[in-house]
Amino acid sequence: MNSDQVIELTKSFLTVALKVSLPFLMVVLVIGLVIGLLQSLTQVQESTLTFVPKLLGCALVLALAGNWMLVELINFGRGLLENAGSFIGK
Repeated sequence: MNSDQVIELTKSFLTVALKVSLPFLMVVLVIGLVIGLLQSLTQVQESTLTFVPKLLGCALVLALAGNWMLVELINFGRGLLENAGSFIGK
């Protein structure tokens, strides 16, 4: 396994990780921003108030995009297994 293969493998791993985690991160960011804005407007400073909406948002993302995420991860794993021979030098 040469350095070009390591760089390409790392690049593809990071790309898949970003694609799979981005829906969760965006939903949690938007919900946190909205709840934080509401907390500052109403002056209710309860730190546990954001937990339930973020949890529900993540469950919604998983319900809507879970199949796509799983397919992406399976395709990445399948690609790794198909190219395993080139990684070990055979």
